[in-house]
Amino acid sequence: MRRRYFELIFDTPVKQSWIYYSHLEEAQVGSRAVAEFGRTGERVGYIISEVSELPSSIKSNSLKPIWRVVDKMPLFGEEEIELSRWISAYYFCSHGEAIAAVLPSATRAAGLTAISCGDFENIAHKRLTLSAEQEAALAAITGVVGSRSNSGSGKENADKFFANSGGTGNADASGGGWKTGGRGDEEGHALSPQHYYLYGITGSGKTEVFLRAAERFLTAGMSVIYLVPEISLTQQAAEIISERFGNLAAMVHSGLSAGQRLAQWRRIRAGEARIIVGPRSAIFAPVRKLGLIIIDEEHDGSFKSGNTPRYHSRQIAMHRCAVSSATLVMGSATPSLEAWRLMNEGRIQRLDLTTRLSGGKMPDIKIVNIEHSSSCLSAELQEEIRKTALAGKQSILFLNRRGFSYFYHCKECGFELTCKRCSVSLTWHKSIGKAICHYCGYETVPPESCPNCGSLEAGFIGIGTEMVEEEVKRRFPELRVRRLDSDMIMRKDVLEETLTMFRAGAIDILLGTQMVAKGLNFAGVRLVGVIFADTGLHLPDFRAAERTFSLIVQVAGRAGRFSPDGKVLVQTLRPFDPVIRSACALDVEGFFNAELENRRLQRFPPWTRLIRIVARGKNKDRVVTAINRFFELVRPVITEDYDILGPSECSISLLSGSHRHQLLLRGENMARLHAACRSALEEYGIKKDPRVYLEVDVDPAQIL
Repeated sequence: MRRRYFELIFDTPVKQSWIYYSHLEEAQVGSRAVAEFGRTGERVGYIISEVSELPSSIKSNSLKPIWRVVDKMPLFGEEEIELSRWISAYYFCSHGEAIAAVLPSATRAAGLTAISCGDFENIAHKRLTLSAEQEAALAAITGVVGSRSNSGSGKENADKFFANSGGTGNADASGGGWKTGGRGDEEGHALSPQHYYLYGITGSGKTEVFLRAAERFLTAGMSVIYLVPEISLTQQAAEIISERFGNLAAMVHSGLSAGQRLAQWRRIRAGEARIIVGPRSAIFAPVRKLGLIIIDEEHDGSFKSGNTPRYHSRQIAMHRCAVSSATLVMGSATPSLEAWRLMNEGRIQRLDLTTRLSGGKMPDIKIVNIEHSSSCLSAELQEEIRKTALAGKQSILFLNRRGFSYFYHCKECGFELTCKRCSVSLTWHKSIGKAICHYCGYETVPPESCPNCGSLEAGFIGIGTEMVEEEVKRRFPELRVRRLDSDMIMRKDVLEETLTMFRAGAIDILLGTQMVAKGLNFAGVRLVGVIFADTGLHLPDFRAAERTFSLIVQVAGRAGRFSPDGKVLVQTLRPFDPVIRSACALDVEGFFNAELENRRLQRFPPWTRLIRIVARGKNKDRVVTAINRFFELVRPVITEDYDILGPSECSISLLSGSHRHQLLLRGENMARLHAACRSALEEYGIKKDPRVYLEVDVDPAQIL
């Protein structure tokens, strides 16, 4: 059997590929293969090409063999290879790291069978009468179905829509390709007619417009990707979409086993599933004939990956739409500030929904000052919980902090109990009797007295969801209470069971973190109580105000969706803070316009672009030396229109035992920032310190 040669990449930070030989018939492009890799021994790699002729610099007898092939049928194709190349270039990671993010994480394909799918004609249709605003939005979104340009994908404007005043990330950024011909802006950029934003108050029917649009694209023979931010919303969206579209639907999320994810991936790749629902990683679904991408709750920070590659699903969606000439529809009651600016400039078409359609109205929202309150439940909130229960309605209590208490403090000497591996406070989890770090997982039994001075006047303070749950059960023993946070959903089926019970009216009070704040639609909810609105307001991050505002508005939107008596109480220590007052007034336009001006004065996104460089390592001196060296390398290539913030210690300076220092590259044009960063990284890599890891985050969501 003749020897063949294949190019493989591996999930490592090394930016190169390797050539191996194989006699195996099943070895083919798009399959995973096991081979010897460096000193690590056996490793799974990805075959990205077959090499017809070896380069003269490579001797055939020096090559290593492929030991075995994992996939009998190819797992990926040229589209996934090209997408991962683009991700590698834009987000400064290796091609292997990028393709590992794109593909499902399962390592074995044996024993999996595809699920058959029905004909589109057999889909169950649940027809609702659309409002005039919904009809207009649907007409705008679907008016381009069938009017695609067949001249191929464009290569001009893919990243300009979130470029915040221009510039693409690299020379391969892609753009539109539409016969409907956009107009140009003052900078000469072509404006895309296939980017839409469904901006509507909570309960205004955005989901139905998304579903009708998806139906039109499916009928035209195209595929749809539907992104939602939270796993709780994934479950709700999956139920709705499965009911509407039957076996044409596939669900992709982290709650599936590795084998289930791989089975779904193969269904999608085979064209058996044509509408895909899931959180961030569902953007990589290998659909055929991509026609539409929907990003629900576009503002949500969970669309940004916190690990390499640090991609944003919105940016990937824009790139895929550009390459495939597909339509992108985003939606939220509280858009991101980037989207808001581009809607104002007409670079994304804004489609308004202004009315609640299920008989409800926007709730009555009141600020409650808890400065002198001795309980996490104010007297006013307790009274409204009683009224709600007597009326046979339900309450949602929201606090974006899990655990029982989150700050250990000694009144005598000021000692604080922090993580041994991170520069953060430990959180007391009373239910398991341990203090835990929410960053690295370190845990310990808290001391009975101050470890520093021995005082008994020491202990945990601060409010977490466990404390609220205990207080609610103590004051309302007759009511059925459930807590829903990341601690609870680690238990199998708890999330689905809790939401099903709440929807059926079997729970009176649902208490939780941000997973209860967004997108969930329950007819029986009259009351929403925000336990402590100040939690994230004063974090040292330029997006802190935006996140706080969005969370309050979103959770308030859960109340009164089907009735006119919705009530929201927002408890705070800062009742006159402009962010909290704007959120409680539901003044989205006022807040966003004021925040846009603040960001303009501070030269932060969306008026500029950022690239964040974080050096981390066990030895602080080495970390400081590394970040200073990168600063010296990048400074000469940054022009006067751009600037560098730092180097400085990160707000969380110690994380999982690693010291962290950072700098920010800031400017209006991402292409020039990108070029400067790439130049400095290449020079840095020549004599890099192997004990210091350099993280590169393009368009960071936070700078902690």
